[in-house]
Amino acid sequence: MIRNAAGIIAGLITAFALIWLIEKVGHTIYPPPPDLDFSDPDAIRPYIATLPIIALLFPMFAWFIGTFAGSLVGSLIGTAKPLLFCTVVGGIVLAATIANLIVIPHPLWFSIISVLGIVASAWLALQIAPGPKGGLFSSD
Repeated sequence: MIRNAAGIIAGLITAFALIWLIEKVGHTIYPPPPDLDFSDPDAIRPYIATLPIIALLFPMFAWFIGTFAGSLVGSLIGTAKPLLFCTVVGGIVLAATIANLIVIPHPLWFSIISVLGIVASAWLALQIAPGPKGGLFSSD
């Protein structure tokens, strides 16, 4: 039980650390204007509309890589079946992403691909994680 909790915590830390790091790189290459108020969707909308596609790909791929790596780390540390870690880590990253997409307006294509990509990233981690894939908990 403790290893499973540690796996989930380590998976979430891994996921969000990678997301933060990759997004930080994107913001370094494509810095937002210093006076941009991120709490005002009406101020963000025109800014996002001017971004090149490559700038939008940084957060998208950050979410994919974070979900994949976090799910895999959780699966490697925990003793439960990988489905538990991929579901929890992927589900929390997905919920955070959906909240982000609601608060900060993004293009529709970006939102759709992001949501589908996070699910696909968790699924891919599940496919390559060691151990039996069915159910949530091991039978031993």
